[in-house]
Amino acid sequence: MLSNEVLSDVTLVVRTSSDETEHKKSKMAIPAHKFVLSICSPVFFAMFSGKMAEQSNSIDLPDCEYEGVMEMLRYMYCEEVKLNESNVMQVLYVAKKYILPSLADECIDFLKRNLDPTNVFSVMSHAQQYDEEGLVDRCWEVIDRKTEEVVKSEGFKIIERSLLEALVKRDSLTIREVELFKAVDLWATKECERQGLAVDGSVKRTILGEQIVKDIHFPVMDEKEFASDVLDCNILTKEEMRDLVKHFNGVLKEAVGFPEEERAGVCLSCSRFNTFALSDATGGWSYKDGNDSNCIEFWVDKDIMLHGIRLFGSKNNEYNVSMEITDCRSSETLFSLEDEKFLSVPLSFKGDEIDVFDVLFDPFVLRENNTYAVETTIDGPDSCFGKGGLHSLHCHGVTFNFENLKSRDTFNTTDVKYGQFAEFFFKLAS
Repeated sequence: MLSNEVLSDVTLVVRTSSDETEHKKSKMAIPAHKFVLSICSPVFFAMFSGKMAEQSNSIDLPDCEYEGVMEMLRYMYCEEVKLNESNVMQVLYVAKKYILPSLADECIDFLKRNLDPTNVFSVMSHAQQYDEEGLVDRCWEVIDRKTEEVVKSEGFKIIERSLLEALVKRDSLTIREVELFKAVDLWATKECERQGLAVDGSVKRTILGEQIVKDIHFPVMDEKEFASDVLDCNILTKEEMRDLVKHFNGVLKEAVGFPEEERAGVCLSCSRFNTFALSDATGGWSYKDGNDSNCIEFWVDKDIMLHGIRLFGSKNNEYNVSMEITDCRSSETLFSLEDEKFLSVPLSFKGDEIDVFDVLFDPFVLRENNTYAVETTIDGPDSCFGKGGLHSLHCHGVTFNFENLKSRDTFNTTDVKYGQFAEFFFKLAS
């Protein structure tokens, strides 16, 4: 019955692709069935029933595009949807407009899995428009973890000033401060050009506003970087430049007027596996009602602070987790978790539906070349898992080494090459 005129009693008239210019847009008619539309959507039910029901058999949807409406109908008729990067926003729009929450959830899930530095600002804009706080949070997570790639994307140059202000304020960005300043300066330059204004320092300062300028951590820059990349932009006042030069030379006694600490940044990560495997109809990583432990030994070649461990899950499923991390040399328990519940979330991993959850804790130090063991018992559905794990990995200047846990009486379902413990989150010890 999908897009079939047989027994059709209503026609939906929609616009063609948004790629066409406004005056060239044509319309297309899609045959549909009032009964199917009405049982799926309360909006269509209200449209077709009651005293105020629409009498015409041709319904014009001027704000909807063909691709979006066709996928909405596919979902209504077939309980499936074919999403891609070009149609997902259209589908999300009609799902919200016609109150189809399960279809909207499919769109949100697709966006979470396909977030990357090139599209994060576009997705953020739509997520804020639809009050999708979970998706907004995931956008910020990408921005925090891949800040340098994000600010060099084309999308960054056209973001709203309010979003730029929120970005510059974040302590969790992972980028050298001079690179952040250069990105902000480029944004201001592009904004001057868009508004037809002269591209000079005072105009850029006005466009940026005091809050953005004051949230840049100029004092943490290298003095040579400051001299070569900041001074000639003339965004700072003469007094600010003078005070910062004094700061770099250790002769300024009072506060300089800008944040003087390095941004904390997000945790670094070490991913154990080359590839991920799905949990699907053919099965996944089994926990046999939580009776088997997953464990691994590991050590690092320099002191780090361990902040958490990422585990594999499966789509929209909960897991009860117990975990213990011990120092193999002293037998001291460094972290213990007893039967806590976690909900899997999508991993941004284009092409496959990989789901994970993070066990985070108050950070503790791991000493170089000291061996540690992590053991976890998981109760829940079969999950995704990792394949192609390596015995040694170099991550952000730290070498992680992994071995199968020795002296185990019970069966260990995870080993170096396969299984659990997707990522280790850490920061370098100061």
